[in-house]
Amino acid sequence: MHDSDMAVVMAMMAFLPVLFVIVLLPTIFYLITLQRALSRCALESRTMSPGLVWLTIIPLFSLIWNFFVVNALSESLHREFTRRGITEEPRPGRSVGLAFAILCALSVIPIVNFATGIGAIVCWILYWVRIAGYSARIAEPFTPPGS
Repeated sequence: MHDSDMAVVMAMMAFLPVLFVIVLLPTIFYLITLQRALSRCALESRTMSPGLVWLTIIPLFSLIWNFFVVNALSESLHREFTRRGITEEPRPGRSVGLAFAILCALSVIPIVNFATGIGAIVCWILYWVRIAGYSARIAEPFTPPGS
C-alpha cells in the first residue's frame, strides 16, 4: 500500500465516527418523539410500551420493527384521540409511516437503493413531523367530562 493510499484510508477512518454521530443524533431525537407520543397516550390506549421504540436502533432488525412501531403508534394515537373525543384520521400517521418502513426495507436492494433511500429519508421526516404534531395535540392531560 502506498503512502497516499494509506492517507486516504486514515482519512476515511477518521470520518466514520463523525458520520456515525451525524446519523445517530437525528435518530435519537426521532425515537424520543415516538416515545413521547406513546407516553402521552393513556395506558388503556397504548398498544405498545413507549420504551420499545428504541429497538428501532438495532441495525437490520429495524427494517422489520419499523412496521410494528408504525402500526402500534397509529393504533395507540387513534385510541387516544377517540378517548379524548378528538376527530382525526382513522389511522393517524399510518400511511406515511408505512411508506417510510417499506422504503427502508427496499433500501437494502442493490440498484434501487438510491431511489428508495432518498424516498425513505423524505418519508421519515414527514412521519416524524406528523407524529410530533399528533403528540402536541395530546400533550395536555385529559380529564374525561363528568370527572
